[in-house]
Order: sequence, then C-alpha cells, then structure tokens
Amino acid sequence: MDESYQDYINRVARLTLPSACSMQLQAIQKSPKFIDGKVTSFPGYSVITPPAEEDTNNKNFYNQVKTLQQQLSQQLEPGFFIPLPSDSFHLTIADLIWDDSYHQIVAANPNFDRELQQQILVSFQQYQESKSNNKLLSWQLWGVVTRPRAIMACLVPKDQESYESIIQLRRSVYQNAGLIALGIEQQYDLTAHFTLGYFNNVPPSLNRDRLCIVLSQINDHLVESELPEFTIYEAQLRKFENMIQYNREPDWATVKFGG
Repeated sequence: MDESYQDYINRVARLTLPSACSMQLQAIQKSPKFIDGKVTSFPGYSVITPPAEEDTNNKNFYNQVKTLQQQLSQQLEPGFFIPLPSDSFHLTIADLIWDDSYHQIVAANPNFDRELQQQILVSFQQYQESKSNNKLLSWQLWGVVTRPRAIMACLVPKDQESYESIIQLRRSVYQNAGLIALGIEQQYDLTAHFTLGYFNNVPPSLNRDRLCIVLSQINDHLVESELPEFTIYEAQLRKFENMIQYNREPDWATVKFGG
C-alpha cells in the first residue's frame, strides 16, 4: 500500500502548501482523545521510536520540535489547541490496533496481547534477516500540517535508503500472516510525523485564514533554515493507554539500526 520514495516526498511537500492548509482546515473537529482538555482512555498498540523522554540521541531535535510547538500554541486561540507533553513525542512507524477495535478483540480473545507481542517479534526477526544493511536512518522535519483532529510536524527521508528501510519494516509487520489472523491490517499509508497537539473545542468564530497564515509562516521559516534532522536508531513495540503514555516490557520486540 505504501508509495514510492519520490511519491512520498511529493505528497508531503504538497501537504504543507497554503492551498492544502486552507482545504484541511475546513474539516477540523474536536478530538475524542481528550475530554474537557484532559487526556482520556484510548488503548492500543503501535510500533514507534522511543518517546522523547527516553531518546537522548535526538535531544537537540526534540528541543527544536518543542520550540515549534510553543510558537504555534502562542498564536492560537486559548482553549482551541491541546499541546501534547514534549516528553511523549515519538514517530509512529506502524499503527496496529486502538480504541474500540482493541476492546472488542480482547473481549473475544483473552490471549490477544501475548499473541500480538509474539507475532511482532516474528515480524522484526524477518525484517532483520532480510535487510541488506544496518545503517542509521535519517529523516528531516519538513513542515507543519493540519489533520481533522490534530496538528502535526511532518518528516521526509534524507535519502531513499532511509525511506525504504522503514517501508520494508512496515511490510514485515503488515504482511505477517500471524498478525493478519489476529485482525491486524494496514489502514494508512505512511505519513511520518510528530503529533504536536489535538483540537479541543472548535469555536464557530475560528479565523481559519489567520490559522493558515500562521502555519504557512512556520513552514516558510523551516524551509529557509537548515532542516532539523531526526535519527531513527530503534523501533519498538509499545502499548499505549492514552495519547501521552507509551509503555513496553523488557522482553518486547525491538529493532535496532546502525548497530
């Protein structure tokens, strides 16, 4: 399902254009992941990079993303945008299951958690056996875009190899017959990003033109400067209870790059 390297670059570049921003802002709505500005239960599993609080290798990068988030928050209407704790920033490599789907599948299969953990280990082992090199993967922060319920900072790969390695890992996950049998399927193309925050109450008086200008100015500044680089050195299976808490046990599957 995932696209080619060049198609990915072109699509993400288009997402940051003012015309795309204007269109995206017409469909924004309140996120169900927060109630009255407070995080709510939203359990599930993903394959992600270590959260920022554990990722000392990318400390400088995360500081720049945090600054970007603060600049954005200061220019938005009070109560409209819920910024995520910067310690929880991470890159999602593969969404697996979440919320109602997770509740339903666990109710039907009490062994689901353990079986999923075992199958992700199989996927990671297959990936490591098939890859031709073990280099660190380099991605760059490209721009800020809106989604129906969130604002996120998008990334593009610094080279084709960094992109293909992630796509190969995703295929190892989504084409694993054992995971498919558990009900795991690919639902989205990859759009590498860090979620900066979610929409709370969307006021009827929201000035969408002004918000688009704010986002465009941030993107223009990024393009004119040296793009911050993010190094992917590890991918892990994580279980989340909500959108700020991502946990793992020591024996859960992990893939290391560059080592």
